[in-house]
Amino acid sequence: MSTITAGIDVGSTYTKTILLDENQKVLAKDLRHTGFKLKQVARESFDACIASIGKKESDIDYIVATGTGRHLVDFKDLAVTDITATARGTTHLFPKTLTVLDIGGQTMKSSRLDENKKVLSFRLNDKCAAGTGAFLEKTAKYMGFQTEEISPLLSTSKEPVPISGVCAVFAESEVINHLSLGAPPSDIMQGAIESLVSRALQLIKRVKGEPEFTLVGGIMRFTTMADSIHKQLEKDVNVPPEDMVQFMACLGAAILAGIRLEKVGRTTEAVAQA
Repeated sequence: MSTITAGIDVGSTYTKTILLDENQKVLAKDLRHTGFKLKQVARESFDACIASIGKKESDIDYIVATGTGRHLVDFKDLAVTDITATARGTTHLFPKTLTVLDIGGQTMKSSRLDENKKVLSFRLNDKCAAGTGAFLEKTAKYMGFQTEEISPLLSTSKEPVPISGVCAVFAESEVINHLSLGAPPSDIMQGAIESLVSRALQLIKRVKGEPEFTLVGGIMRFTTMADSIHKQLEKDVNVPPEDMVQFMACLGAAILAGIRLEKVGRTTEAVAQA
């Protein structure tokens, strides 16, 4: 039977929606800034997806919401944590994943999985915004660059400038000081990347991370981030292709929707036969 499931990830910075068919093929996806109206942006993202394939809400068989704003999605069938959803999404693309590192706009998370794709343990960053993507964006802004200019800037770095502050306020002070001393913006930005990597490795150690490692989240759009983690871990790392680095929780939610739909169908069938 043909089915369509939806995963909606209402994150602190971006909201994403994915539609999957019964074979877990992506039919549509949408990404937009979350802003302050979480309920509204979730609806708009979902509506954009179903409109793009000529469907309406009643054509969607099951909807799972995840992310910080998951409970505000009033048209969902089920809500799951982003830790659970991300585990499912990453193991869909990389089945042997045992450790997941997820760096988003406001959070950094590391999870340790078992062979059945279940989360054994996880840790969150506890060093304020200096351990998140927001720090990179603020660093770029201080130097007069937009977020979309970060990647080209990083590609010209020769030697990273050390940034050691464990608090965003102190780290930003270091950035300003380096600028006043004439350090190239590209090297300061790479220094900010290395600072994030240092915090990421601490989280991985805290969950007793083991290979395979999969790196997800919006920060992985910047290839130097994954490269730096790979070098310091001295292990191979998986990175989802293209923009899918930002859709792992969303993808996982849509997959879990399909699993839940199948269970509901079996239960309904059993009741009908009783």
